[in-house]
Amino acid sequence: MSAIPYCDDVIPADEQVVPLPDVAASLGVAVTRVHQMLRENKLVAVRRDRVVAVPAAFLDEQGHPLKHLAGTVSVLLDGGFDHTAILRWLFEDDASLPGRPVDVLHGDHAREIVRRAQAMAF
Repeated sequence: MSAIPYCDDVIPADEQVVPLPDVAASLGVAVTRVHQMLRENKLVAVRRDRVVAVPAAFLDEQGHPLKHLAGTVSVLLDGGFDHTAILRWLFEDDASLPGRPVDVLHGDHAREIVRRAQAMAF
C-alpha cells in the first residue's frame, strides 16, 4: 500500500484542520477509506504538527466532503496544478468573489468555482 498523500501546509495557520481518524469517524468509514479518498483526489490533506489532516473548510456541516471539491481538484490537477498550488488558490482571498474560493464551495455558487478552475487550468 502506498503512503498517505499529503502536501505542504500552505493554508493559513488559523485554519482549522481535521485529523484523518476524525474525518473517518464523521463519515462512518474506516480510516483506510479516507486514505483512498486522498489517493483518488476526492480530498486533499496537509501535515500540521506531524499530524496528517484535512482542512475543515473541505467538509460540510455533517463532516462530508464538499460536493464540488473533488471536481475542482480534478480540473486543476488536469490543468497542471499540484496539490500545494491548489490549496493556495482555494484559500487565497479573491476580490471578485464573496471571500475565498473554498468559502464559495460551501454555497449556491460552487459551480462558479469549478468554472473558474477550468478557465485557470487551460
